[in-house]
Amino acid sequence: MRPLLTVVLVLGGTFVAAGQSIVGHWITVDDASGKEKSVVEIFEKGGKVYGKILKIFRDPGEEPDPICDKCPPEDPRYNKKIIGLEIIQQMVKDGDEYTEGSILDPEVGKIYRCKLWIEGNELKVRGYWGPFYRTQTWKRSTSPNAH
Repeated sequence: MRPLLTVVLVLGGTFVAAGQSIVGHWITVDDASGKEKSVVEIFEKGGKVYGKILKIFRDPGEEPDPICDKCPPEDPRYNKKIIGLEIIQQMVKDGDEYTEGSILDPEVGKIYRCKLWIEGNELKVRGYWGPFYRTQTWKRSTSPNAH
């Protein structure tokens, strides 16, 4: 009986995660240091999903709202303030994942193909550069002012 209960609980948790929406506020976490970096709002617009930076966590002495001076000069986000910057664009729902869009890393100014999906209460954010990729785990937040 116990193994059956375990299977039911695991599958039940999977279905709950699959039904969760990625829309909302997410805390980005630096995968090297584990430090919280920013709060990103994921939202729908015109049937696609986008994400913009609502808040950044800066160390004392750092510019509180820097510009994206490393963005490609031909990109409309070049030299724009990081807070309010739309870093995720044109994501299309494909089953339980979102694909076909892009994500901008404003710290290095690179734009990557992107895939987003939910695992548990976390958002997996994968950026692709050719055959290579890196996946970050973002934590759900109830409010951009919660941290």
